[in-house]
Amino acid sequence: MAYESVDKLQKVLADDVFKYTKDPKKAAGRTLGTLVEVITYYLLKTWGFNNQISIERGLEEYGNPDITHNVEYALHPTVRNSTITIDKSDKLITANIVLKALEAANFDLNGLERKSNNLLSNGILRNACTIAASDNSFLLTSIKTDKGDTLELHVYEQSKKPYVIFECKRVGIEEGMSKGPQTIEKAKQGAYVARTASSLQKIRTETGELHGIIYKSNGSYIIKPFVDLMEEVVYSNDKELLRRFILTVGIVSNHGNWFTSENPNKELKVLVQSYDWLLFLTDKGLSEFIDHLLLNPPKEQKFIREVFLSSYTEGKTKNQFTKVQMNLEANRLLLDYFNANLKAVESWFNIISPNVKKLSDLKSELSELTNKDWAAILK
Repeated sequence: MAYESVDKLQKVLADDVFKYTKDPKKAAGRTLGTLVEVITYYLLKTWGFNNQISIERGLEEYGNPDITHNVEYALHPTVRNSTITIDKSDKLITANIVLKALEAANFDLNGLERKSNNLLSNGILRNACTIAASDNSFLLTSIKTDKGDTLELHVYEQSKKPYVIFECKRVGIEEGMSKGPQTIEKAKQGAYVARTASSLQKIRTETGELHGIIYKSNGSYIIKPFVDLMEEVVYSNDKELLRRFILTVGIVSNHGNWFTSENPNKELKVLVQSYDWLLFLTDKGLSEFIDHLLLNPPKEQKFIREVFLSSYTEGKTKNQFTKVQMNLEANRLLLDYFNANLKAVESWFNIISPNVKKLSDLKSELSELTNKDWAAILK
């Protein structure tokens, strides 16, 4: 079944899933926002950035570290990686269980403070699970393979300073309304974080041209047209350009069918001039995800629908369909779906800015940044 707009999708969810709530439409709207986050997370994992992803981590402002902002996702340099095998006969896999297995494998834990997070609890997985931290790094774990009675785990230590951040925003107006005051405020909040995250700053000339400025540690700076300077930094090996640089990526979806990528409203214009990259998750893309996996899935994907409904319908006990918490089997099925349908998933996104680039260019820039010698850059 095709849905002509996000409005129609929201109405279907309100009528079929959230009719028990006091405000079904609002509940459906919040869930659409969660689904945008889930799609973004599994796309990043499918692109191969599992060991670099963090979720809801605090980000210091550039040049103003007293102020931090939580961001949906960030990619961090990995200091070291390991794999271990855990018996999953127990329903609970704690950080302590993983850390003991690491110690048995002679993984050095000196300087790391143990955390109390559970990787797995009653079949619910904690994505990008932090199990320990130091002043300069985080130690995380995630599932590599799930076979029989064992789990093979990725364990990876990330530097605290990220090189990319991702934020998901739904902007526009509700059906039947003439204004969207809440969404413009959300757009402004996202824009503020994007503009204060990185050493690469945006400035406007008197004629409105967008330029970038980046400072070096000796106080000197470079000013160039923004996209040119961004590319120069991304593909540079100059420690001075990279050490405080963070690529900012916004993922925006329609709210109230108020705009398209070709017909932007005020919120979209605010975000365009703030993020380095702004992607538009189309109505078609969100519709396909919801229709194919949550409302009318084929037999092999029906368990995802069951998990989704159990998380959001009346009488739910625990939400197990979010970017942080995901049912273990649903996680496997989602990864299978994204891997098998990657080209289709990528087609769900339009590039709003830089409008001269393609999604493949973003993937290349992410890979370029991931593969840099961050140990030397951040030394």
